[in-house]
Amino acid sequence: MRGIIRDKKVAAVPVMTHPGIEFTGNTVLEAVTDGNVHFNAIKALADKYPTAAASVIMDLTVEAEAFGAEISFTDNEVPAVIGHLLSSPEDIRALKVPSLREARVPQYLKASLLAARAITDRPVIGGCIGPFSLAGRLYDMSEIMVLIYQDPHAACMLLEKCTAFILKYCKALKECGVNAVMMAEPAAGLMSDEDCRRFSSVYVRRIVEEVQDDYFSVILHNCGNTGHCTKAMVATGAAAYHFGNKCDMAEVSRYVPPTSLTMGNLDPVAVFKDASPEEMRRATLELLEKMRSFLNFVLSSGCDTPPHTPLANIDAHFDALAEFNANA
Repeated sequence: MRGIIRDKKVAAVPVMTHPGIEFTGNTVLEAVTDGNVHFNAIKALADKYPTAAASVIMDLTVEAEAFGAEISFTDNEVPAVIGHLLSSPEDIRALKVPSLREARVPQYLKASLLAARAITDRPVIGGCIGPFSLAGRLYDMSEIMVLIYQDPHAACMLLEKCTAFILKYCKALKECGVNAVMMAEPAAGLMSDEDCRRFSSVYVRRIVEEVQDDYFSVILHNCGNTGHCTKAMVATGAAAYHFGNKCDMAEVSRYVPPTSLTMGNLDPVAVFKDASPEEMRRATLELLEKMRSFLNFVLSSGCDTPPHTPLANIDAHFDALAEFNANA
């Protein structure tokens, strides 16, 4: 991270595993249920592109499934939570924090372990969900928003249990040898800055304080933030902040400490997936120019690039980066 900040050239870490799944001839279903397939996709992209780090799939259903939530799987779409596991404060009180042996957690740990062992020329970033986003998937996103006002004690009880499991998961990822975890907390963007601090940042910070050190970083991703809760994100003390395409990258980056990384924020669908290679090149160069004065900026997608993202667009992305860096 310090090297990236010192270097005049911009580094890039687009969040992309789905192109690697397709590149290796597998389905999304195979990758999210088999750690070997998942790892092969990560390794294929690391071999093909000069990313500053390799990253796992951003799957926001793994932890919810471990708690007992029902998940919908299809061959070539990302998994989704069906309905909600919890319906009342009584359900929250009865909820048990699961072990790391539940559901697909072992397969994600396996993919992280294999990637950390095989990819040694750059950091490997694991993945997890954030506490509030997990609570919303267990209780229903609309209902959790009501609960934090009607019964904040019950909401905090649920967040405590979610945090306990995520902390345990992050410690296991660290033991696997990955160098960072990208914590996806998009649901926190539904709240005001004040509520984001109270019902998300406090819990994220607890995890950060437990696991982050010189060899392991927490990257906080919140693509729900349009700029209104950036201060709450930074209050977590994470080593890096990953922003979605709905915010002004230069504006939010002003709140990020110069010793932390600010990452983002090309649209993963409109630009990476649906644009032409020339449009991809132009969007990349425009963002790079806009962020020229931020030495801690890392070029990235605003979220996980979806299935069916053309490799030609990813090629154009890295070609544009090389063009920009040649003139750095």
